[in-house]
Amino acid sequence: MSLRLLVTVWALSMWLAMPASAAQPAAIVVGYLGESDDPLLPVGPLDEVPAREGLEGVRLGIADDATTGRFTNQRFELVERLVPKDGDVVAAAQGLAGRGIGLVIANLDAGPLLAAADALSATGTLLINSRAPDDALRGGECRPDLLHTIASRAMLADGLAQYLVWKKWTRWLLVVGRSPGDRLYADAVRRAASRFGAEIVDEKTWAFQPGNARTDTGHVALQTEIPTFTRAADYDVLVVADERDEFGAYLEGRTDRPRPVAGTHGLIATAWSPVAEQWGATQLQNRFHRQAGRWMTSRDYAGWVAARAIGEAAVRTESADAAKISGYLRGPDFLLAAFKGQGLSFRLWDGQLREPILIVGSRLLVSISPQAAFLHRVSELDSLGVDEEETTCKR
Repeated sequence: MSLRLLVTVWALSMWLAMPASAAQPAAIVVGYLGESDDPLLPVGPLDEVPAREGLEGVRLGIADDATTGRFTNQRFELVERLVPKDGDVVAAAQGLAGRGIGLVIANLDAGPLLAAADALSATGTLLINSRAPDDALRGGECRPDLLHTIASRAMLADGLAQYLVWKKWTRWLLVVGRSPGDRLYADAVRRAASRFGAEIVDEKTWAFQPGNARTDTGHVALQTEIPTFTRAADYDVLVVADERDEFGAYLEGRTDRPRPVAGTHGLIATAWSPVAEQWGATQLQNRFHRQAGRWMTSRDYAGWVAARAIGEAAVRTESADAAKISGYLRGPDFLLAAFKGQGLSFRLWDGQLREPILIVGSRLLVSISPQAAFLHRVSELDSLGVDEEETTCKR
């Protein structure tokens, strides 16, 4: 018998001798429930509207899980359901649960997310929110089977406030947009100012209608109107609340006083940014860019973290059972390495992922919160957002 034939027979005998669990990988099926975004026009000529925002991050996370699964004899499968804007999210959620899928990553706004959570409350399905930053979802509107990998508005505002206070830029002019999200972000900014010792010296609501600011004379109107609009008592920094990106980009370089702009524009507090490169983040950025053909956004990162959290819990529990994975995710032993310099975990009181907040400029990382001066008795990460003693969540 030839050597090659002997090797083949030996390999076949070894495969036949393997236990059934090794020969048949355990399947972990993860659901994705998304809703189409409202179409937004780009503000500037270099802007790109990200395609499949959030979903691409989930896909990469599942691919990473699958890589690990080849060594742990686990197979990861993603079942995607994308609902049109104002479509029937509840029916789609129930369809996933009807297939026995007990782990679902939800790329939904707050209203549809709560509707899906309530519809699935009796099924034991775990929803992981990768899109809605609303603080109410972590407070009075929290749900027992709902975790959050997207940073809350309170976390973002606290991360920014810590940096501004560390810089001793404690006098703020707050400019608020007209959307509900803008007003909620402004609420978080006011809370952060009170919490960390800053003062909002004046507050204005954006009501200017510049028309098309990119026309031949659009900049002339902006150059005339914005200095008047931003005229206020002396302040250190203009904090802008413009989540829909309607006007914030117009403020830099046009304010009445020569002051920095921060918030949703200028110096931005965010959970993720294309400029993140520390702690191995460059390799995540590059892998995502190869897959999606664009850079990773905060929502993509939240989707990736959600998928990777499920994968990590599946490996640690050595199980494909959704209930066991869900329980481990919400327990005290869960920890996820996610390119932020320290392990991430979920808060037991409201299901929020505790994570550092990046303070970024247009091209480089500026700082990372929590800042060194802001301590906490348990974890400095819990100085960002709503702490256990402050929570109104009753899970």
